[in-house]
Amino acid sequence: MYWCAVTLLLLFLTTKSDQVNVDCNELQMMGQFMCPDPAKNHIDPKTQQLRGCTKESRARVWCIAADEINCTETGNATFTREVPCKWTNGYHLDTTLLLSVFLGMFGVDRFYLGYPGIGLLKFCTLGGMFLGQLIDIVLIALQVVGPADGSAYVIPYYGAGIHIVRSDNTTYRLPRDDW
Repeated sequence: MYWCAVTLLLLFLTTKSDQVNVDCNELQMMGQFMCPDPAKNHIDPKTQQLRGCTKESRARVWCIAADEINCTETGNATFTREVPCKWTNGYHLDTTLLLSVFLGMFGVDRFYLGYPGIGLLKFCTLGGMFLGQLIDIVLIALQVVGPADGSAYVIPYYGAGIHIVRSDNTTYRLPRDDW
């Protein structure tokens, strides 16, 4: 019994966790770090996106490295990293949808989004005889039509925002096995 306690005590004293000093900007896998750090509030309540989101749709946030990883740039387990975000400029999706449903025949939704030419056309044709208004409601709800300045809508962070995947000439599509 005595030898067992001594062996466990020696084992406990000899095993020591070794901190690994690395450049945390070189960490590759999500198992090595967590971004953004959940201990910090990174969400801007006004835009519902990450704080400091730029027009290039990038934001610098605080991240935390996994256990036993020490970052050389800060001397602890925290570091900053650029992550993707959606740049917003104050255009709310719910406001745009309400304008499109109730005042879309007068083009108010398009004036709000920054398309005065289309807004004037909708105003002169009574929303394209209400067919253009209906099409605009669907396109705005699907977030195909956005603000003219290229920004994203203000939508709650965990709300109904969508990410449209587009393809171009460099996109390679794999055929399915059952085709």
